[in-house]
Amino acid sequence: MNTKKKNRPAGTQSTRPEDQRLSIGSSFAYGFQHVLTMYGGIIAPPLIIGAAAGLSSQDIGLLIAACLFVGGLATILQTVGIPFFGSQLPLVQGVSFAGVSTMVAIVNGGGGIQSVFGSVMVASLIGLIITPLFSKIIKFFPPVVTGVVITTIGLTLMPVAANWAMGGNAKAENYGSMANIGLAAATMAVVLILSKVGNAAISRLSILLAMVIGTIIATVTGMADFSKVGQGDVVAFPTPFAFGAPTFEIAAIISMLIVILVTLTETSADIIAVGEIVDTKVDSKRIGNGLRADMLSSVISPMFNSFTQSAFAQNVGLVAITGVKSRFVVTAGGVILVVLGLLPVLGRVIAAVPTPVLGGAGVVLFGTVAASGIRTLAKVEYRNNMNLIIVAASIGFGMIPIAAPKFYDQFPSWFETIFHSGISSAAVMAILLNILFNHIKKGNSDNQSTFVAGTDRVLTEADIACLAEGDRFENGKLIDCDGNEVPVKTSAHDH
Repeated sequence: MNTKKKNRPAGTQSTRPEDQRLSIGSSFAYGFQHVLTMYGGIIAPPLIIGAAAGLSSQDIGLLIAACLFVGGLATILQTVGIPFFGSQLPLVQGVSFAGVSTMVAIVNGGGGIQSVFGSVMVASLIGLIITPLFSKIIKFFPPVVTGVVITTIGLTLMPVAANWAMGGNAKAENYGSMANIGLAAATMAVVLILSKVGNAAISRLSILLAMVIGTIIATVTGMADFSKVGQGDVVAFPTPFAFGAPTFEIAAIISMLIVILVTLTETSADIIAVGEIVDTKVDSKRIGNGLRADMLSSVISPMFNSFTQSAFAQNVGLVAITGVKSRFVVTAGGVILVVLGLLPVLGRVIAAVPTPVLGGAGVVLFGTVAASGIRTLAKVEYRNNMNLIIVAASIGFGMIPIAAPKFYDQFPSWFETIFHSGISSAAVMAILLNILFNHIKKGNSDNQSTFVAGTDRVLTEADIACLAEGDRFENGKLIDCDGNEVPVKTSAHDH
C-alpha cells in the first residue's frame, strides 16, 4: 500500500508517471537498455561524416567518443531539467540523423569539418531564439496529428531495423545472409519469449536480456568479434575544438538552419509522442523547455567535436514496450553515455554487439512505436469530418521517402532536406491538413467526400420500431426470436 509513496520524488507531491523513482540498480539496468537501443544510431553519424571528411580511424574514434559524451550530457539536461531547459520526460538525446546528408554536403563542398561545426553552432543558436514559436503550436497537435506522427516514426524506423538484421553494412559479403537474419530472428524470439513467460522484472528487461543472449549466441557461432576492444585509449576526455577553430560560411549556415527546423519539428513530435505513451500532460511550456534543451545542447556540442542533438525516436518505443516511464531511468542512461564517452574501451565493448542482434530487437521496438500511434489514432473521431483523409494522406506522404528514397533527388536541396525525412513529411502534411479541414471551417460541408461516407452509422426510429424482442442478425440475415428468417426489402418498390 505504501509503494506509490515510495516511488514519488522525495520532497514533492507529484503524481506524474515520469517522476517515479526506481532503485539505483534497476535505474541503471533499464538505462543501459536505452543505451544499447540507441548506440548504433548515435555512432553512425560520426562514422559517416568522419569518413566523408577523410579522417583517420583514430580521429573518427574521437568523434564517436565526443558524440557519446555530449549525448549523455544532453540526455541528463533533458530528463532532469533546469529552469527553462529540459522537458523532464524520458527522452534520450543524441546526434540527429536529420543533418547527416547536409553535413556531408558541406564537407564535400570544401568547407571541411570545421565548417560543419561552425554552421551547427550558429544555426542552433538561431533555433534557440525561435523556440517560443514552436512551443506555441501545441493546439495544432490533436490526436489525429500526433497519432499520424507516432505511427510514421515507427514505420520509418523499420528499414533501420531491417538493415541491422541484414548485417548493417551493405558492402559486406555476408550482408543479408541467412546467418545474419537467423541471428536477428533468434534475438527477436528471445524478446517475445521473455515478454511472455518472465516475471515483471524479466519482461521489462527483455530487450536487454535478449541482446545479451543474442551476443552469446553470436560469440558461440563465431559471428561476434571482440578483437578490437583492446585497441586504443582506455580513458580519454574530449578535447575542446580538437579539429581546430570552427569556420562560418553563410551557405553552410543556411542549409544547416533548415536541418534545425526539421530537428525542432521532429523533437516536438517526439516530446508529444512520449507524453502520450507515459500518459502525462504535455503543454506548450514543456515543449518549449524540451526544445531549448535540444538547441542549447546543439550550440555547445561542436565545442566538444560533436553535432546537432535531438531526441531519439527509437527510445520512445523502448518506453512503450517496457512500460518503464521514469525519466530518471533515462537520466541513468545519460550517465552511462557520459562514462562511455570518457572510457572509449567500454564503448568498444558495446560496439562489438553484432548488428543483427540490434536488428532483431529493433523490429519489436520500432513496431511498438507504430502500434502506439495506431492506439492514439483509435481515439480520433471519424464521423462526419475529414479526419480519415488527413490520416490517409499524411501517412501516405510520410511513406514516400521510405518507399522511394530517391524520390526527391531532383528537388532543391532545401526541399529535399525537409521532406527526405518521412517523419517531417508526415508531420508537415498532418499539421497543414488539420488546419485546413478542422481549423478553417469556412467551406466545409457535411460528408465532404467519399472518405466520410459510411463513417457515421445511424438507425432511424422507423428501423427500430420494426424490430421485436429477440431479433438478431446472423450471416447477413435478420432472424426473429423463434429462429425464422425475416424478409428484408431492398427498396420501397420491392414487392
